Amino acid sequence: MFFIFKTGKTYNEYLVLLYRLLLIMAFYSAFRIVFYLFNASSFPNIDFASFITIMKGGLMFDLSAMLYLNGVYALLYILPLPFKFSNAYQYFLKSVYLLINGLGFALNSIDLIYYQFIQKRTTYNVFNILENETNMTKLWGQFIIDYWYVAVIFIASVWMLSIAYSALKPTKINFSRRWIYPIVSVLALALFSGFSIIGMRGGYRHSTRPINMANAGKFVNTPDEMAVVLNTPFCVIRTWGKKSFTAYDYFETEEELNNIYHPFYAPDTANVESKKNVVIIILESFSRELFGSLNTDLDNGTYKGYTPFLDSLAQHSMVYSHAYANGRKSIDAMPSVLASIPALVLPYVVSEYSSNQINGLPYLLKKEGYHTAFFHGAPNGSMGFDAFAQMAGFDEYKGMTEFNNDDEFDGMWGIWDEPFFQFYADEMNKMQEPFMTSLFSLSSHHPFKVPEQYTDVFPKGTLPLHQCVGYTDNALRLFFKKAKEMPWYKNTLFVITADHSSRGHYNFSHISTNKFQIPLIFFSPGDSTLQGVDERIAQQIDIMPTVLNYNGYNKEPYVAFGNNLLDKDANRFAINYINDSYQLLHDNYVIHFDGQNIISAFDTSKDPMLTTNIKDTDKEYLNHLPLMKTIIQQYNNRMIEDRLTVE
Repeated sequence: MFFIFKTGKTYNEYLVLLYRLLLIMAFYSAFRIVFYLFNASSFPNIDFASFITIMKGGLMFDLSAMLYLNGVYALLYILPLPFKFSNAYQYFLKSVYLLINGLGFALNSIDLIYYQFIQKRTTYNVFNILENETNMTKLWGQFIIDYWYVAVIFIASVWMLSIAYSALKPTKINFSRRWIYPIVSVLALALFSGFSIIGMRGGYRHSTRPINMANAGKFVNTPDEMAVVLNTPFCVIRTWGKKSFTAYDYFETEEELNNIYHPFYAPDTANVESKKNVVIIILESFSRELFGSLNTDLDNGTYKGYTPFLDSLAQHSMVYSHAYANGRKSIDAMPSVLASIPALVLPYVVSEYSSNQINGLPYLLKKEGYHTAFFHGAPNGSMGFDAFAQMAGFDEYKGMTEFNNDDEFDGMWGIWDEPFFQFYADEMNKMQEPFMTSLFSLSSHHPFKVPEQYTDVFPKGTLPLHQCVGYTDNALRLFFKKAKEMPWYKNTLFVITADHSSRGHYNFSHISTNKFQIPLIFFSPGDSTLQGVDERIAQQIDIMPTVLNYNGYNKEPYVAFGNNLLDKDANRFAINYINDSYQLLHDNYVIHFDGQNIISAFDTSKDPMLTTNIKDTDKEYLNHLPLMKTIIQQYNNRMIEDRLTVE
């Protein structure tokens, strides 16, 4: 296959440099094709014509990433050093080239699989997230074992690059006068530098802003498809050290802003305090598709799902059938669920504003005399959950250390869900009422294993995650079986949701809106008023104001970016962030907006699969843009100005 690269022909050194840089571009395009093939089910609306457009658009981002990574190599290559053409120096140049471009290939290779978990290209903030993990060596080892074919793709790509690199060898240009060569080299370096600045910025005009991830929106129908246009090295480079929030001034006065949307809650002091216990369970990677009760029309009405216990519990609960996560990673969930702070732009806990004052649910309930505790079966400190738990106002954090029995360790993430859920129930039984607790599960996660005694118990389904979901659902059944016998059970409000959605099997789960769909269940034993199905839009950041309202909270005002779901007049919406653009679901419309320009808009009542962009054909959606701009301005400006609490 590579016999054409084995001749080692010599050519003009500048032509050889051009050839070697174009090689990287060719490999990046190949990675884009492989990325799409690995994740094609996530992009159901990409046809051949749109894929060609994506491939053409991707060249701009490939060029930028290639120039960023190869600047040092090109400098070392062009400099007129006296030993420039020696074998030793040429070997050194090749080593630099393979090292820096191998890093780019590694990032692209990782996202072949990692995209399936976070539904976006990896950005620099992933390093901030991973720094809290203590078992990274084991996690990477397991990743390589489970996805060995990705390692093969990476190694093969570097090997092919090495062979192709040596196919052409540079030769010095001979001039009649020796002093001319250094001048030509300096001119070549200046020319390359100028071209590199243009290529990295994405244009040559003075007014051209450096391209960022949002520019990929020009080549796609919906923002989630931008992941195919982009490459991972570009995404990491462009988010390196960047401030996460931009101040906006769509509306000049606070009055105008607050009249449209105001994240301020002044509790009704006439409310009677019920002081029910509050238990919030956050399930790892549980998406709406996993529930039979939420998908009764699937498979001609025969779909059963993988959550039999939760489906049965839903019959006695208030279920929000169109609920959405406000982020895509586990680290996004705690601020959204427990402090009504959505994950826009970057995860709040790794942003430069993570030290802002906040009014979390446990902090507010402590003013009502609640004892509060957060539970997570991973090693203490994992994902930085313990730090945020303290910021949110929890009295206690109970993790793997407090569980204190490594016999139940799953070998990767922490304590299996079943024993940890039992521990959770026992610990609450020791607490004085009223209490507020939250549990974050962990077993429904890669490497998608269950305890040995359950190997063939739960349906394997069509995805590796499915048997893990069955295991966690059963762990919940056993938890409720135990809790039901405890004295605090009947005086408790249970809220069950997920941290984020997961990769789905059905096409409807792969469109940009439904990639955020999760369960949201409110259950209070014996309360018949809290039962039924609410089909209006709901989201994670609605949980805190809803819980406070249900429990008759009547103390100090607070900031919450969500709605009280029990308020029939609430202007319900869901807000997300995808590839440098905001996504708003409001009434029957979905709008994608990068802060300055509308990328796309869809009428979900007529086009549930988001196949027809109505941005330029139906202006009705513009009636919803003021709400979107108001949410963005309120969120970003309050984040920057540290106004996440009521002064």
